[in-house]
Amino acid sequence: MKKTLTQGVLTLGLFFALWFALMQLDWVSIFQVEKLTDKTEEKLGELILESINRSEVEVKDAFVINSVDSIVERICLANAIDQSKIKVHIVESSEVNAFALPDAHLVIFSALMSNSHNPEELAGVIAHELAHIELNHVMQKLVKEIGLSVLISITTGNGGGDMAKETLKVLSSSAFDRNFEREADMKAVDYLNEAEIDPEPFANFLYKLSHGEHELMQYLTWISTHPESKERAKAIVEYSQNSSIEYKEVLDSNTWQLLKRKLSD
Repeated sequence: MKKTLTQGVLTLGLFFALWFALMQLDWVSIFQVEKLTDKTEEKLGELILESINRSEVEVKDAFVINSVDSIVERICLANAIDQSKIKVHIVESSEVNAFALPDAHLVIFSALMSNSHNPEELAGVIAHELAHIELNHVMQKLVKEIGLSVLISITTGNGGGDMAKETLKVLSSSAFDRNFEREADMKAVDYLNEAEIDPEPFANFLYKLSHGEHELMQYLTWISTHPESKERAKAIVEYSQNSSIEYKEVLDSNTWQLLKRKLSD
């Protein structure tokens, strides 16, 4: 009886100690930090995009933009992703690359599109980058590698443009950690399946590039920032091989060929 009473007193004491500790927290400040982080992400996205636009040119061809938007829309609608927040930018570049920026900016280099053998390969890359956005990998990576205080200073102080360039390098030419990449791959397969898009071409894309089966290997920035591509391709195939989904084409052959011609002009 005495032991039970002692345990009850200790439990009650712990409860009030925890209650007192929680009362000391400045919840208003905590929520302000969250809002500040959201504002920081928005401003950071703007600064990095400005840095890109100073050195690169965005594709303005309506047919190209609409074709890519139709792929993004299909994936978003099938997976309840708010497409209105996804800001797609197609950039003229000889680098085979695509990457996500803070505040849901998705940058796709024209060479990646030109060197995709079919629209399903392109859709796979888009789904992968959308997964990074939806899983909040972009800001997690930046906070880990750069630090929240530095990110805030970039968006609130002088010299933000120079620091934005360095932040862009982190996102466009260095890999996410292995767990993030695996998570984004599996989520991309889920996205593709829900959109009735065959994920196998995405796996083939990774496999071919990992084996150097491409005439533009020196420009394959996307593959250099996504290591262990052979293993990832195998995992994607294994994850999706039991699917009984009847896949539908992403873009018809005429649209795809016209898109490729416009990008090569």
